[in-house]
Amino acid sequence: MAEAVILAISKIGTTLGEEATKAVLAKLSEKVTNLKNLPRNVKDLMKWSLSAELMSPKTPSDIERQISGGCLPEFIKDEDLVGVEENRRKLTGWLYSNEPHGTVITVSGMGGLGKTTLVKNVYDREKGNFPAHAWIVVSKTYDVEELLCTLLMKVAYREQSPAANMNKMDVYELTDKIKKKLEDSKCLIVLDDVWDHEAYTMMRNAFQNLQESRIVITTRKEEVAALASSKYRLDLQPLGNTDSFNLFCRRAFHGRTGCPKDLMEVATSIVKRCQGLPLAIVSMGSLLSSRKQTEYAWNQTYSQLRNEMIKNDHVRAILNLSYHDMPGDLRNCFLYCSMFPEDYSMSRESLVRLWVAQGFVVRKDGNKPEDVAEGNLMELIHRNMLEVVENDELSRVSTCKMHDIVRNLALDVAKEEMFGSASDNGTMTQLDTEVRRFSTCGWKDDSAPRVSFPHLRTLLSLQAVSSSTSMLNSIFSRSNYLSVLELQDSEISEVPTSIGNLFNLRYIGLRRTNVCKLPECIENLSNLQTLDIKQTKIVKLPRGIVKVKKLRHLIADRYADEKRTEFRYFIGVEAPKGLSGLEELQTLETVQASKELAEQLEKLTKLQNLWIDNISATNCAKIFTALSKMPLLSSLLLSACDEKEVL
Repeated sequence: MAEAVILAISKIGTTLGEEATKAVLAKLSEKVTNLKNLPRNVKDLMKWSLSAELMSPKTPSDIERQISGGCLPEFIKDEDLVGVEENRRKLTGWLYSNEPHGTVITVSGMGGLGKTTLVKNVYDREKGNFPAHAWIVVSKTYDVEELLCTLLMKVAYREQSPAANMNKMDVYELTDKIKKKLEDSKCLIVLDDVWDHEAYTMMRNAFQNLQESRIVITTRKEEVAALASSKYRLDLQPLGNTDSFNLFCRRAFHGRTGCPKDLMEVATSIVKRCQGLPLAIVSMGSLLSSRKQTEYAWNQTYSQLRNEMIKNDHVRAILNLSYHDMPGDLRNCFLYCSMFPEDYSMSRESLVRLWVAQGFVVRKDGNKPEDVAEGNLMELIHRNMLEVVENDELSRVSTCKMHDIVRNLALDVAKEEMFGSASDNGTMTQLDTEVRRFSTCGWKDDSAPRVSFPHLRTLLSLQAVSSSTSMLNSIFSRSNYLSVLELQDSEISEVPTSIGNLFNLRYIGLRRTNVCKLPECIENLSNLQTLDIKQTKIVKLPRGIVKVKKLRHLIADRYADEKRTEFRYFIGVEAPKGLSGLEELQTLETVQASKELAEQLEKLTKLQNLWIDNISATNCAKIFTALSKMPLLSSLLLSACDEKEVL
């Protein structure tokens, strides 16, 4: 959708005339000095967006802000992979073997050996040579229909919206669709983190016996590894002493491979304790990278590690040490990530807004809480407590996830500290009702209406299959402290009016639900910061939304044509009267153009992200004038009312 349409500033002129381009860029890109290549007198506006974040930082403070803004830091590089050359060569060779029919390849080994890292590296290098390719995360808890839906999406609908009835297809229909799509294609499919051989056997009909298909499976289980013939099985082993030490040094000394002589003895002892596991080595190296490079400081850390190992195995001990090394606010952000399901790809933008809503971050040195939160995200990645899954077009982190071993630690700590509880299977068995934060995926527990959470701060109910509002009513009536309500991808179709009593609510997430309207009592939520109703069925916002003066992020649009064959395949909401009163707004996506919109936008000087659709020629001049008065604007998308409209 529109999120993917981010173009460099140098491309703006291909859709706007010269004068309009200058007006928009006047305030947005004062640092851009060379616009001479912008094409002139181009009349036809289709869709375009820009980002002013492409400017090269020149000062240390600029660089710091860029990293805290989610740009991929230097330490995540292909060459950081150590000791994988032989396995990478072998795995790549198997992808291009002379086998005429489908080949199953398995990569196995204990947790923390880097199975996913190795396969992802090969997959990213080679996927371009396979017309059909897909990466599917399976995990312990899986649903075959969901896995097949994801596979169909990736091999058939990568560039377009899925079929409207796809979610209603059963296993056989999905299998048939996938087979038809792949029958003439050379395909590469990765099934990552498979714990049960049945996950593969129930999916294999979709791609079995296809010509030149390659199915790569990562697993810790011997029975799953046995799905491949012996000549296509790769059993990973711990790194040798030399590779272990080199990997440690690259993390501990910021990319350098050597070690100072005075640290050699203690460094060798620390690496030995990691027993060749890349996860342990990288975590320990990341921890020591922030320590003073003195023998005393490193010996202190080594002593702490040995004490931890008396109580835990070596990986758990290292992760415990890394956790306790974090400041309090960073610990909270870390534990919060464990509330999402195993292997769940967490959006950078959503995490930032959730952390702010929970009060985990505050202003530092004049920076906004969102900036501090993004800095926290990059710090967790640097400490190897989060892994980057995907980057956006500007090389910023787009999504990230927790390694399952790290998540298990976080869940245990969250339980010990009464921070929160997560259920990945949609049930509420033996749930502590005193819990402060609770998440569940695919909630289908009929006993939900009887549940009471008097201390609840966060409810994450992702992909809930029940559309009943009784569960929500029950929670709303007894959870006066609730500040975060995230119901993304759930089947809920109605928001109870009792939501208006939740004075502390700061975040509402209803993305991709069946909700058609919001209750008028939403105006009572005076502390609300984020309202995410993207891809719902909501046409119009309640009039009282303009009374929510603390609103910072308003994200709203709906599909008019899910197949994206029409020019206006997505439609924004109507701008409410009094929109200009929401002076704290940083994000406004997507709003429909109107005669009054430009005048209202002029007063929203804190906007950073703005999407407008349904623009006509008569709106242009005023809208562009309003845009030129937004000094913080960094992401902009404009869409005409019709592809033939001349702006």
